[in-house]
Amino acid sequence: MAGGTENVSLWESEQVGTPRFPTSPLSRLLGFTFGLWCFAARAADTNAVLNGWLAAQTNCRTWQADFTQTRALRTLVQPLTATGHVWVAMPDRFRWELGSPAQTIALRQPEQLCVIYPLLKRAERYPLGQQQAGPWRDALALLDASFPRDRAEVESRFRVSSLTGTNGLWRLGLQPRSAAARRMITEIVVGLGTNDFALANTEMVFADGSRMRNDFTNAVVNAPLPETIFHWQPPADFTVTEPLSP
Repeated sequence: MAGGTENVSLWESEQVGTPRFPTSPLSRLLGFTFGLWCFAARAADTNAVLNGWLAAQTNCRTWQADFTQTRALRTLVQPLTATGHVWVAMPDRFRWELGSPAQTIALRQPEQLCVIYPLLKRAERYPLGQQQAGPWRDALALLDASFPRDRAEVESRFRVSSLTGTNGLWRLGLQPRSAAARRMITEIVVGLGTNDFALANTEMVFADGSRMRNDFTNAVVNAPLPETIFHWQPPADFTVTEPLSP
């Protein structure tokens, strides 16, 4: 970590006065949720890898893991790192917590996504209904298939740009088909186990040239998750905004 800011959320700049991450609500939102997108690859290998990955999802009801998040910015010599935990319940709920205690939380519920900043006592709500339009709709639509089960859904949203196998991992390069989404993220690189298609890591390349990588460890599949993980009621002293509101 640079400048002694280990205890500051990587998504926030208010506490240290220096922006570190893309500051738009859309980029903060996507930085969490794209960590769960994992798809497949090239020509003949494309079918085998994609079919194997989708087959591995068939009986997956819940998934959780620790992660280390690394952010590389052109303006910094050393990358920024933080750790956290993620919980997923199919088909439409997840919770990402960055830091311990949590400094930033991304909470996906069926009808909305909340990005919560406990240290700043504020949160943002993003509706996930069909009424969203333009770039927001294109970006938010990607959240609805965090663990893909349908090949047509995958191929409608991404174009495979590369596939390599190294050190027991498939490395998949994916480009969003949506022009609006590409203005935010130009490529996603996903690491999957070559034997079991387990999610090992993800890396996003943003339009400004910065990169964000999530490395997952201690993954657990189909462990019971309490419903309270995916519920959140803002305390009375929190400020809640809705960036998508007119």
